Amino acid sequence: MTNQKKLRWGILGAARINQQLMPAIVEAGNSELVAIASRRPGAAAETLARYAPEQQSVKIYDGPDALLDDPDIDAVYLPLANREHAEWTLRAIKRGKHVLCEKPMALNVADIDTIEASALQHKVSVMEGFMYRFHPQHARVRAIIDSGLIGEVRCVRSCFAFMMQPAREYRLADDIAHGGGAMWDIGCYAIHAARLPFYNATPLAVTALAKYTETGADSSSCGLIDYGDGKYAQFEFSFEHARRAEYEVIGTLGGLICHSVWAKQMDTPVISWWTESGQQEIEHLPPANHFRLEIEHFSDCVLNGKAPALSLADARTNCKIITAALESAAQGRRVALV
Repeated sequence: MTNQKKLRWGILGAARINQQLMPAIVEAGNSELVAIASRRPGAAAETLARYAPEQQSVKIYDGPDALLDDPDIDAVYLPLANREHAEWTLRAIKRGKHVLCEKPMALNVADIDTIEASALQHKVSVMEGFMYRFHPQHARVRAIIDSGLIGEVRCVRSCFAFMMQPAREYRLADDIAHGGGAMWDIGCYAIHAARLPFYNATPLAVTALAKYTETGADSSSCGLIDYGDGKYAQFEFSFEHARRAEYEVIGTLGGLICHSVWAKQMDTPVISWWTESGQQEIEHLPPANHFRLEIEHFSDCVLNGKAPALSLADARTNCKIITAALESAAQGRRVALV
C-alpha cells in the first residue's frame, strides 16, 4: 500500500451527495475512482454519467456486496441511509476495505465501539465524513483562538438550518430510532461544529428541546452542552428556519464568527472577529473545496500510514452527545455524560 501513488476508491451507493464526492475523488491527486454500486438497477450508471461522465473505465455494480468483493478497491465511501452506516461500515472493514463513512457513522455509541475494534483487527482506517472540517477557514479559526486574541473560550453557538423542500421530505420519513429527522441529518453538524473550539475539553451534560413530526422524526431542535465552570456550547438546527450555517465563539477578550461553515467550492469564506480593546476585522479567505480536501486527507492517511484527523474517539464523543440530546428532548430533563 505504501508504494501506491493513488488510493483506489469505490462508492457504495448512488446518493445525491455524489454530486460533490464523486468529482472530489476524481480531482484529488492521490485518488482514483474505480467503481460505484447501487441496489437500484441503473442508478449507479446514471450517477456516474451525471457527475463524472468523463470516467469511462469505472466499474458499475448493481449491489454493494459485489463492490466490496472487488480486489481492485482499497477504500470505500459510504453514503447509504443513516440506519445502514454502521452495518455496511463493518461489512467493508471485514472485506479489508478502508472506510470514509458519511455522517453519522452510527446511531449509537456501541456500534462505533464495534467498528473501532473491527478496524483494529483488520488493520484498516475508518473516518466519519464531516467534510467541512477540512476547509482551511476552520484552521484559521483555531489559529485565532490559539493566538489568545479572544482570550479563553467560554461560549460557542452553532446554527444550521434550511427550509425543507417537498423533494427532501424523505428525510422525515423514518423516526429518530431509524435515523430519520433533523438531528441525524444536520444536527450532527451543529453539535460537531459547537465542539470544535473546546478542543479536548470533556462535555459533562446535555439539555435539549425538539419539535417532532407525525412520523416520530424531529424537525427542529436546540440545546446546550455543559463543559463545566460556566463554559457551554449552544446548538440549534431546523428544517423550518431560513438557511444558516454558522458558528460563533465568545472568549474572555472578544469573539469571532464563522459565517459560512458549509462554504461551497467557489464561495469566499468570511470570518469576522472583535476584541474588548476595540479591534475589529473581517477576513475574506480563499475559496476551497472541502470535499476534495477531505478525500486527499483520507487517501494520504491510508497511503502513508497516518492517523485520520477525525478519529473514532471524535465520532464516539459526537454520537454520545447526540444520543444524550435526543434523550433529553424526549424526556424533558438534563442528561449527564460523565
